Amino acid sequence: QVQVVESGGGLVQPGGSLRLSCAVSGIISSSFGMGWHRQAPGKQRELVASISRVGRIVYGDSVKGRFTISRDNAKNTVYLQMNSLKPEDTAVYYCKLGQNFWGQGTQVAVSS
Repeated sequence: QVQVVESGGGLVQPGGSLRLSCAVSGIISSSFGMGWHRQAPGKQRELVASISRVGRIVYGDSVKGRFTISRDNAKNTVYLQMNSLKPEDTAVYYCKLGQNFWGQGTQVAVSS
């Protein structure tokens, strides 16, 4: 059974940093592209960052230069390093494996 589990969310002050992790089990994640998406209250889910099987990376415009996605295939894990966080980054962050598998989400709140 495939499981996608996010961790690392929390409350942080503006300008702070967080590192999200997404651990995959039940399947070899290196065979798939992976990505981070987020959904704020009252808004549609949007792409934050994605990384393909061969390491091609795409970032959403609002996070370019602040967030970094990476993957460790040996650990079946993808990470999202978030720096210079802003209140508008507040959302539930979801990890996506391939086209079909989503995690349950982890809450990120940026507030003073």
